[in-house]
Amino acid sequence: MTRMDLLSKNSGIVASVTKEVARHAPDSVILMVTNPMDAMTFVAMKASGFPKSRVVGQGGVLDNSRFKYVLARKLGVSRASITSLVMGEHGENMIPVASHTYVGGVPLGDLLTDEEVQACIEDTRKVAAEVITKKGATIFAPGRSVARMARAIALDTKEVVAASAYLEGEYGLTGLCIGVPVRLGKGGIEHVYEIKLSDRERDWFNKGADALREAISSLTF
Repeated sequence: MTRMDLLSKNSGIVASVTKEVARHAPDSVILMVTNPMDAMTFVAMKASGFPKSRVVGQGGVLDNSRFKYVLARKLGVSRASITSLVMGEHGENMIPVASHTYVGGVPLGDLLTDEEVQACIEDTRKVAAEVITKKGATIFAPGRSVARMARAIALDTKEVVAASAYLEGEYGLTGLCIGVPVRLGKGGIEHVYEIKLSDRERDWFNKGADALREAISSLTF
């Protein structure tokens, strides 16, 4: 099943559970992991009645760890040397942002051809399906990503990561949750950062937004 195949099945479950979370823990921050993650983040925000800052979806942190893995193997460098970002829909339309990726401060475009960069992006998009095919489930990497985000919120570290956030005008979008760079602290999402995307990256971002808009328009909960 694709993430979107899970939409109708999971939306009712997430809405039901979220209402109980809001009743028993009204001051909490909701960290969404269930797929399709961006749509379920939207469901949780609406079902809980929480402000947008206190509902955040995990996706970009996980996808970025996979992008770094692909690049590290391709370049023969440590993952720690790579500064990168993956945003947009957590799914087939994710955007490994090559225009803001650096290896020890060197722009990725200075190290790889455009064709090589695009191949790495496509490999990143395929990782989840490959893991599920070979292992049956994705467990450890998502768990590590969730722990990192929970730590940023619980300890108020102000870490900037890519996460699914409800937008109200940022990137020209309103009324949906999608992966963007955010600052995480004790209140959840404290700030959404807008970065300049290449034309290709912007097209992918909007494609993912269109898919999410269509998905949430079909929801009843």
